Amino acid sequence: MNLAAIDIGTNSIHMILVKVQEGNRFDILMQEKSMVKLGLGVFANNELSPEALERGVETVKKYVQLADQYGVDDIIVSATSASREAKNGREFLDRLIREAGISPRLISGKEEARLIFLAVRQAIAIKKEKVLVLDIGGGSTEAVVGDQHRVYFGNSMKLGVLRLLDKVGHSGPLTEEAQQDLQGHIRQAASKLMETVRESGFDRVIGTSGTIRSLAEACLEKTENPDPERVNAEEIHLDDLIQLRNKLIRANPDTRAAIPGISPNRSDAIHLGALLLVELLQLAGADRITISDASLRDGMILHYIEKHKLQIGSETQGKNLREKSCIWLANRYETELDAKKHVSGLALQLFDQLKSLHGAGDPERSLLYHAALIYDVGLYVKFQDYHKHSRYIIDHSQLRGFTNEEVLVLGHLARYHRKKGPRKKHKKFKRLSPAQRNQVRLLAGILRIAIGLDKTKNQWVQTVYCLPGRSAIEIKVFAEENIALELWEARRFSDTLSHFLKKDIRLTMG
Repeated sequence: MNLAAIDIGTNSIHMILVKVQEGNRFDILMQEKSMVKLGLGVFANNELSPEALERGVETVKKYVQLADQYGVDDIIVSATSASREAKNGREFLDRLIREAGISPRLISGKEEARLIFLAVRQAIAIKKEKVLVLDIGGGSTEAVVGDQHRVYFGNSMKLGVLRLLDKVGHSGPLTEEAQQDLQGHIRQAASKLMETVRESGFDRVIGTSGTIRSLAEACLEKTENPDPERVNAEEIHLDDLIQLRNKLIRANPDTRAAIPGISPNRSDAIHLGALLLVELLQLAGADRITISDASLRDGMILHYIEKHKLQIGSETQGKNLREKSCIWLANRYETELDAKKHVSGLALQLFDQLKSLHGAGDPERSLLYHAALIYDVGLYVKFQDYHKHSRYIIDHSQLRGFTNEEVLVLGHLARYHRKKGPRKKHKKFKRLSPAQRNQVRLLAGILRIAIGLDKTKNQWVQTVYCLPGRSAIEIKVFAEENIALELWEARRFSDTLSHFLKKDIRLTMG
């Protein structure tokens, strides 16, 4: 079986073509990389530039054509930070569906961390160690702690070389003041997660990604083999990285590009990667890092192999038959269950705090919770119109523990969690009873806001506080990170609940 995995990153787009062997092994047939810099400017403007979007679409189309020439059996496509955070990220993915004929999967930072760890565990002999894996990308940095048998935790930080480049505003040398400002910014963004890392404990740090491998190559000065892809299991000391960082931040891009191991394509932001890596190692209390050539796309392949070889044993999950049934469905269609449970928590907070206005009871609360676990199962079929695919799957999945009428409502909640809300002119919605239509309007309205509050899939919003007024409802949103995009998305989709409750809805930072 031949597979292709396309990783649409913030800095570069990669493709790997493999031939699957017995067990979890695969042989690499071809690797491709394009430094598209899809996310350049996106973290300052919250949008993919028209030029970057066009480059991204054309690159993926070229990769798909190449994969087809090799006769692959399947093409797996994942999109990460830039696509998650750009307001027009969905437009980009829709174009890939139409023009490249693939179904990209928008993965969360946690899922990205998990897949990277799968790949590292295959590439580096971990043995009985507990390791911290760091992956510096263009828009985010993943940190995950695990061992040979399990992942203890993993998460994503809003730190990446292009994100930092947007913050600095230029690629030239850094002044002492600018360096100190960036160091403070990095520590503020990373300190909470790295404190958890230190408390968990680890035996060594393993680094992956093109940025870290390039820095390692420059430290090792392997001028006879200046390909960062070849660096694997080499150990780099923190003192050497600090010396390299100091050299890079004082240099202009042309001078950086002349350093062995530093590609001209990375010279605009590699100094920021060095600054970031040094700060993270110091926060972790580590004095060295082992380099791995594993990558997200390798993890995508391994996940695919495991998924098609093993049955998901999720029957024991869940507190009751209804929850078990929804978890089974979510796992079957590869929904990220942790992310859906987070959305469900936000939805229930909204439901409970607005009860004096909507008057709904436990049956509606239960439907809202279970809908939040399965609303996006249609992504397994195709990204385009996946809300409609979700309704079809739910309607035909014989969910246990629910009545036929409840399954019908669950399907409609999935249908209306995005795009336009319920309308009388919609034929299937019109067939519902008046009571069911009211349930859908209320619960879909709440679900749309909860999903919007996790737009970047980083689960930063933990608490909401509703303040109903005579003509409006103020929803205060509490988070430790910058959630401008979450607020923007939730406001966009607050119309359905606003119409149902006949009050304006104002979402503000708490």
